[in-house]
Amino acid sequence: MTSAAPSRRWIMGAGLGAAAAGLAGCSGEPAPVRRLRLATGPEGGPYNAFGKALAQALAADGRGPEIVPVSTAASVDNLRQLDEGTVELALAMADTAEDAALGRESFARPATRVSALARVYVNYTHLLVPADGPVREAGALAGRPVAAGAAGSGVQVIAGRVLRATGRGSDAAPPDERPLGLAASVDALRAGRVDALFWSGGVPTPALTGLARELPLRFLPLDSHVGPLRERYGPVYSAVTLPAGVYGLNEPVGTIGVGNYLLARDDLPRSAVEPLLRVVFDRWRDLLHEVTAGVRLEPRFAISTGSVPLHPGAVAYYRSVYG
Repeated sequence: MTSAAPSRRWIMGAGLGAAAAGLAGCSGEPAPVRRLRLATGPEGGPYNAFGKALAQALAADGRGPEIVPVSTAASVDNLRQLDEGTVELALAMADTAEDAALGRESFARPATRVSALARVYVNYTHLLVPADGPVREAGALAGRPVAAGAAGSGVQVIAGRVLRATGRGSDAAPPDERPLGLAASVDALRAGRVDALFWSGGVPTPALTGLARELPLRFLPLDSHVGPLRERYGPVYSAVTLPAGVYGLNEPVGTIGVGNYLLARDDLPRSAVEPLLRVVFDRWRDLLHEVTAGVRLEPRFAISTGSVPLHPGAVAYYRSVYG
């Protein structure tokens, strides 16, 4: 995990002190927010699990707004809904959020109403194939059917970037990228309708653990692509390792890590942010239990949100609690 960039540390200090002071100096806060819609992901997915856990934690706390998880296609869809105002909160992968902030690739213009509350955990990019099949590296997927993530998902973004980076010249047929969610991807790989499966999520991902019990799998290393991806898209990507033992792996497999952000509309009142973040930091073990293992949520990690600005209410919360 990477620590906050110097510019972000500056923001946490004097730079946004003025912003926090400006908020405090306003004539008055809007009426208390009672209900917030949180764009998550498909039913049964990790974002949906996180959203439901957060809703339960806020309800048990009793001092914050009600959270209503909304099922979506995930990252790209979530950012569009947040910017348009059909939801007040969203979860998204860091690379897709960076695209939204800069107005590139999936986003025709910058998503100007999007701000960050916290970077909450890291996704691990999984690329798996049948162990007895012919594919032993990502570059061998030319012309082959690949489950490349649901349309509108962050998985589809990272899968497309990896596949483009591993193309072997203009004469090679491109992979047949099929827009399938996790459950459909697992079914397709099991049935032999695709030769490879991309997934970006916590470790272990239960659906992949179950598949590994049924079908011998090979997890392909992707860590060699981290450098080129960082050069093109910035530090949203990092080198991480699928540890030995998970999914029955006999040895570690290097791959690509991508952070996940908890996001908010920039016009969300500050009074709604503080109780939300307090619960996130008090209950992070419960929130991440069904999503990923072996991680902890730390402020220096949480405030690293790249080109996505921290919500002023989040700045005020971090400064009040951590100095």
